[in-house]
Amino acid sequence: MNKDSAADVAKPLHIAFGVDSNYFLGMGVAMVSVLENNRDQALIFHVLTPSISDENAARLRQLEARYGTEIKVHIIDSSVFDEFAVFPSFSQYSAAIFSRLLIAGTLQGVTDKVLYLDADIVCQGSVAELMAIDIDDVVVAAVDDVGSIAEKQIASLQLAHQRYFNSGVLYINVDNWMASDVWHGAVKAILGASKKFSFPDQDALNIVLDGRAKIMASKFNWMYDLFGETSSGKKIAKNALFVHFVGRLKPWHNWCCNPENQLFLKYKAISPWADADLYPPKNYKEIRMYSQGLRKSGRQLQGWFWYARFVLNKFSAK
Repeated sequence: MNKDSAADVAKPLHIAFGVDSNYFLGMGVAMVSVLENNRDQALIFHVLTPSISDENAARLRQLEARYGTEIKVHIIDSSVFDEFAVFPSFSQYSAAIFSRLLIAGTLQGVTDKVLYLDADIVCQGSVAELMAIDIDDVVVAAVDDVGSIAEKQIASLQLAHQRYFNSGVLYINVDNWMASDVWHGAVKAILGASKKFSFPDQDALNIVLDGRAKIMASKFNWMYDLFGETSSGKKIAKNALFVHFVGRLKPWHNWCCNPENQLFLKYKAISPWADADLYPPKNYKEIRMYSQGLRKSGRQLQGWFWYARFVLNKFSAK
């Protein structure tokens, strides 16, 4: 290894997540997948969250000890939102949707670049190629969202540069983000919109950063819909660095009928969350999806049984 490459490895990559209590399992598995595939790369993780349980804090400490990494928990101070309380629409939104917008401000002076990851992501390889991407003259590097969604949102949001990126993976230039005041611009775009955005913080970022994002190859945020692909047999691309499980069905749901969730389960099994239960359907809409998933995967009898449960739950909820 030459001196330059040794220096690159020695330079830590800062990786940030913004989660609430529902996403610690997904985030923990995402961290393990990054650590397992990047044992020679120094990594520092940052968790922005409204609160953390003693149990999840203990699991994070286990991760630190096992991999010799560093995980910093940043509790979001709710007062940061006080200035936006004047917007009538503010009460419609959970503070959690704004968490990724706070990352650059939290880490300014700590690092010049940070990689943001959604909690529904699994890493399959080395981050070295991503770290080599030049973002000196942009605010972020991101991946175009999938075709039909991108086309619809470009038209809906009237994006001048005709690109719409997915915000599940963002390689952020911290100083450029702060100089552009993305935080205020994005929050005001969300709260000042005449109608609710389809993807609030993602839509807002695309408006504020229109033409100021570098578009990366799809392998850096390879999107896979577990529910949509249940009956197609589509496999996860082996060359995808970050596999992003988009859509309502997540790999930590015990009602997932798509065997591609095994990628997530592989890393869960070696994580401090190995003994954590997968999540059951929490409402009649998820019961209906489970019913559909069972039938898509050829389990007709089970599928119709759960459809009956869906009908019962739907009418009992009214």
